Amino acid sequence: MSNTETASQVNFFTVLDERRSVRKYDSSVVISDAEIREILQIATSAPSSSNMQPWRFIVITDAELKQKLLPIAFNQQQVVEASAIVVVLADTEMYTLSEQIYGAAVKAGYITEEVAGNFITNSTNMYSSLPAERLKDIVVFDTGLVAMQIMLAARAKGYDTVPMGGYNKDQLKELFNISDRYVPTLVLPIGKASAAGHPTTRLPLENIVSFNAFQV
Repeated sequence: MSNTETASQVNFFTVLDERRSVRKYDSSVVISDAEIREILQIATSAPSSSNMQPWRFIVITDAELKQKLLPIAFNQQQVVEASAIVVVLADTEMYTLSEQIYGAAVKAGYITEEVAGNFITNSTNMYSSLPAERLKDIVVFDTGLVAMQIMLAARAKGYDTVPMGGYNKDQLKELFNISDRYVPTLVLPIGKASAAGHPTTRLPLENIVSFNAFQV
């Protein structure tokens, strides 16, 4: 392993180690739209079922809009103190974009038009025929993957985050006029901590790992 590869690996593990759930932010810090876009662009390299990329994002930087979000988030102050709030939504009709997704892969030279056509047909038929709850499970799972990458990308750029599941989903949908096609999965503040997130412990591997068998 080269020195550059070793340094990159150490830096990655440092990012993992330094990520904390931060609930107090410096409200004077501004993150540019360009930097938020960069974080999201990096994060969307996350994997997803059939590469359907069901994640959709609402970025909130407007102070008045943050105040409207505050009671919806049960008055958790991080939603008004953080520089930006990213609302992560899951699109349950993501397969309707399959032509765009696989067409881009053809244009990039990754697959042939014939292969793309098969993917488009198969993914459209499969996902459109799934029970609603199963489809929801898939897209919510995928948005969890992209949300983790947002947090790590933000930390790598020196910012802090906290994943929030505590909010009123119905009120959130009403505020932004979100149709039932989309499932709110996470509210994610991003900014600079004014108070460090406290360290936490994890269960020992002996309690959670089994090799070649499952042992409770």
